[in-house]
Amino acid sequence: MFDIGFSELLVIGIVALVVIGPEKLPKVARTLGHLLGRAQRYVNDVKSDINREIQLDELKKLQSQVTESARSLEESVRKEYDSARSAVAAPVESVQAAVGDLQSTLNESLAVAPAVTPVPLPSTAPLASGPAGDNKTA
Repeated sequence: MFDIGFSELLVIGIVALVVIGPEKLPKVARTLGHLLGRAQRYVNDVKSDINREIQLDELKKLQSQVTESARSLEESVRKEYDSARSAVAAPVESVQAAVGDLQSTLNESLAVAPAVTPVPLPSTAPLASGPAGDNKTA
């Protein structure tokens, strides 16, 4: 802090010895040492508080950057999802429309077609045959 050499400290010590006296000088020196220690701790505390504030500001900036990148990523994913969904939805809608058209056409055809009576199908039971090719019906 201050540029004080050994010679200046010696002069200050001799003046303090003369002014204060040899009986009170150790007590005053001890008190000055405690005050200087407190001052140094106070300065160190202020420095650490300033460093914490700087780190807190940096963390807030980093948090805002991460939040912004997360938002942009979410937007891009949402856009891709919407475009993929619309790309899939268009063919599905056209197929549904075609099926609806076919169904309405089929319904119209059935309404116009004459009533048809069902024809019985021929029986698939084997014919009973006797000796020498006699066909007998059961």
